Amino acid sequence: MTAPEKRSLEPKSVAASLLIMPQRMLPSDANAAGNVHGGVILKYIDTAGSICAIRHARSAVVTASIDRMDFLKPAYIGEIVTFLASVNLVGATSMEVGVRVECENPLTGETRHAGSAYLTYVALDAERRPQPVPPLILETEDDRRRNREAAARRETRLLERRSERDSQRQLQSE
Repeated sequence: MTAPEKRSLEPKSVAASLLIMPQRMLPSDANAAGNVHGGVILKYIDTAGSICAIRHARSAVVTASIDRMDFLKPAYIGEIVTFLASVNLVGATSMEVGVRVECENPLTGETRHAGSAYLTYVALDAERRPQPVPPLILETEDDRRRNREAAARRETRLLERRSERDSQRQLQSE
């Protein structure tokens, strides 16, 4: 066996890992109301997000959190639902990936923004331990805006975690 190649931590642009993943929604994807089940949408969101993160890190990744999921409009059976994923922010070993969900009526071509989610992935080495990820190059104003918004979400997540830890410690000490 040959030694594994050394991973490059050369900075990568947002565009280098951008993912556009269309999926046709089938009757097996329906919920009791006849729309596409939210869980089906979430599965595809995680799939698109993880592929995007893998492209950026060039390693295995695991989903650490889904920060937020907003279902804005329903998706219907027979529609083409496209998942657009991009890396918004990188840390030492983690990445925030934003996934936009767009629905298209294939007969009319009409499209609508159906939802958005923000997920955090952690890059893993061969021993399944967190490993460093390449820095992110912000080329466009949209890249910079998404990066600023992701940094604010990260700060909020960290504050919430600290608050939860403090609460648990306080309960344990009582």
